[in-house]
Amino acid sequence: MTVTLTPTRTQQLRELAAAALRRCGGDPDALPGAERVEVVSPVTGEPVAAVPFGSAEDVDRAVTRAHAAFLTWRTVPAPVRGRLVKRFGELLTEHRSALADLIGVEVGKIVPEALGEVQEMIDVCDLAVGLSRQLEGRTLPSERPGHRLMETWHPLGVVAVVSAFNFPAAVWAWNAAIALVCGDTVVWKPSERTPLVAVAAAALLERAGAGPGRGRRRDGRGRRRARPARGDPDRCGALRAAGAGADAGADQHRADRDVRAAPARAGLRRAG
Repeated sequence: MTVTLTPTRTQQLRELAAAALRRCGGDPDALPGAERVEVVSPVTGEPVAAVPFGSAEDVDRAVTRAHAAFLTWRTVPAPVRGRLVKRFGELLTEHRSALADLIGVEVGKIVPEALGEVQEMIDVCDLAVGLSRQLEGRTLPSERPGHRLMETWHPLGVVAVVSAFNFPAAVWAWNAAIALVCGDTVVWKPSERTPLVAVAAAALLERAGAGPGRGRRRDGRGRRRARPARGDPDRCGALRAAGAGADAGADQHRADRDVRAAPARAGLRRAG
């Protein structure tokens, strides 16, 4: 007699997540961090993976590398930076279903909603590519003969992004695509409940041509591990946070204080 075992729903989710990560080129086991934390799917309430989570020291190292990369990235012409984001958008399109699978496993979203979130990532890349050729300043009249006044905008530096569980990838993409074309680098602290889609998205960005430090992703359990970036204005030019609670509100208050311009200038500061 032959007995055929039917995979459980949790086993199916584990296999679905592993296959999606492979298609995107993401490998959670390659991440630094001695602590491993289970990823629990709300679909079954059971673990589907375990990933390394970084310490505060890991976050500090990521910020250091991102700042070093920023010193070079800010000198790259904006249209050239736009080409990287364009390629990233193309890879998001090619791997739309894989990213949606990971969002469904980790967040429990139905397929249309998960695909819609990935589409928002693709759309903001299209927007950012257009902005890469529109980062202009103003020319103003001067009372001095033979002189003119020019308004020039410069990149902010490292942009730290803290994203929440309910939109695990789109919120990061909204910020990262704009920041990259503006000449900034990005450090991403995703929700500790949705690290797999973050691994996949970061892998696609690296495949698009982002070198070490330009779009670094670091997992950290709890907001206490995002605080080194928050309290480091010399290296982090802005912090963008999405979530709930007093801590997230404080983060966003600082972010709003740092960036008061239109979306096209959200990753830039006025010279002078």
